[in-house]
Amino acid sequence: MQRALWTAASGMVAQQLNVDTIANNLANVNTTGFKRSRARFQDLLYQTLRAPGASSSQRSQYPAGVQLGLGTRAAAVEKLYSQGDFKKTDNSLDLVIQGDGFFKVTLPSGETSYTRDGAFALSRDGQIVNAEGYPLEPAITIPQGTVKIEVGSDGTVTAITGAQTSGTQVGSIELASFVNPSGLRATGQNLLMPTDASGDATLGTPGQNGIGALGQGFLEVSNVSVVNELVEMIAAQRAYELNSRAVKVSDDMLSQLNALIR
Repeated sequence: MQRALWTAASGMVAQQLNVDTIANNLANVNTTGFKRSRARFQDLLYQTLRAPGASSSQRSQYPAGVQLGLGTRAAAVEKLYSQGDFKKTDNSLDLVIQGDGFFKVTLPSGETSYTRDGAFALSRDGQIVNAEGYPLEPAITIPQGTVKIEVGSDGTVTAITGAQTSGTQVGSIELASFVNPSGLRATGQNLLMPTDASGDATLGTPGQNGIGALGQGFLEVSNVSVVNELVEMIAAQRAYELNSRAVKVSDDMLSQLNALIR
C-alpha cells in the first residue's frame, strides 16, 4: 500500500507536467513560427520479487516473473517541427520558410540564434531586424529611397528605388538546418540556440540541399491544433483523476488496517 501511494503520486506529477506542456502549446497558438511540444514518459525501476524464468522445480521454470513497477517519470519534452499553416500578410518583410530551415539572427552578445519567425522589419539604419531589433545574419541593409523590396525564393533581396526601373540586389538571406532540430534549446522570444544534441548548423541557400524555399508576404503560424490539444488535456485530466483515486484507495486500505489494531 505504501508502494501504491508513491507510484500513484509519480503518475500525478507526470500528468501535471503533461498539462503544463499542453497549456504552453495553447498559450502560443497564435505565436508566429511556434512549434508545439510533446511530453514523453518512461517507467521507473521495478522491484523484482521473482525473476522471469526462475526455476519452479528441477525440471521446470516459471513462465513469467513477479515484478512490481514503481511509477513513471518524464523522459523528455520535445518540440515537433512539422510545418505550420501559412497566413498571407502582403508585408514585403514577412517571410516564410516552405520546408526545413531556420533564419539566423545576431544577438547583442554576438552569438547567433535561430528562429522560424519570419516577421522582420527595418531598423532606423535600414537593417533587416526581427521584433527584438536583432539583425538578420548575414546583415542586409536596405538603401534609403527604396519603394519596393523583393525577396526571391532563393533568398536574394532586391531593392527598387523610385528612380529605378529594375532593382539592385542588396544581399542574400542564408538559412540554417540541423540534424536534430528537437535538440535545439528554446530561449524565449521565438529564438533557439544550438546544443550538443542538435549538432552544428549547416548553412545553405534556400531551396537547395534539402533546405526550404522562402515565400514573401506570408507568415508561418504555429503548428498547434487546438482540437488535438483539448483532447490531450482531457486524457491527461482523466489520468490524473485515476492516479488520485489510486492514492485514495491506498489511503482507505491503510485506514482499515489501522482500525484492525484498535
